[in-house]
Amino acid sequence: MELMDLAKRAGTIYIENPKVESVLLGGSVARGLHDEFSDIELFIFWKEAPADRDRKEPIARLAGMQLDFHPFEDEEWAETYIVENIKLEISSFLSSTAIQYIEDVTAKFETDYDKQVLLATIQDGVPLEGIKPILKLKQQIEQYPKDLARAMIQENAELGSRWQNREALVARHDWLMLYQTFVAVEIKLMGILFALNGEFVHHPAFKWQNHSLGKMNILPENSSERFASVLLGDPQESVKVLEELVSEIFQLARSNYPNAIRPGGMERALGARPRNN
Repeated sequence: MELMDLAKRAGTIYIENPKVESVLLGGSVARGLHDEFSDIELFIFWKEAPADRDRKEPIARLAGMQLDFHPFEDEEWAETYIVENIKLEISSFLSSTAIQYIEDVTAKFETDYDKQVLLATIQDGVPLEGIKPILKLKQQIEQYPKDLARAMIQENAELGSRWQNREALVARHDWLMLYQTFVAVEIKLMGILFALNGEFVHHPAFKWQNHSLGKMNILPENSSERFASVLLGDPQESVKVLEELVSEIFQLARSNYPNAIRPGGMERALGARPRNN
């Protein structure tokens, strides 16, 4: 079965509930990035809080096999089930929560990734049912605020103390901590690049990294290959590559948002723990 066909069928069932305002298709299917490993991500926007029976009825009508069924937590209800060997991940929010998240991010310039992920989903998602309310939400996030970009750059320019110890980690062959540090720094740099390019963060771990980098206009040359080489190459060489990426991305941030990086930020980012000999 085609993923889009099943998504639409599920959407028609959800919208029959008078508590449901809109159904939005998100994830890789909405973005045209799906493959044989992809599932269906549906976002249900409710006028009022759903009861358990409201969430379970569509599963039963689709003859689905329930995998997970989570209670309300962090402003979201979530469940997962399988229909005809296809997994559906359902994320439910009150419509008022979506409106509040938009205000928090675009007017208060909160960098919270969970909130940005919902905005990115609304921006990139495909409305299946209750289209007008979703289009109204989309209009509210057409412009990426410059103050949000500044906040994102300032927050992600602090790379952490472990990065300062990178030379020691290599010398000690402390690979687990070294590669945790590599990943943490890459995530910070991706946050800066998303801000520079006016993109809401669509996944807290920056899923679809190569695709995201391929869409950007403001980034170092050969970024995708260089980010990959940090994790796949010789560790000592990887440190050098990542240092160069840090330097170039910080320079791009300074060029576009001169005051976003705190005084001494570049020096701290490129500094290393001194040797005691």
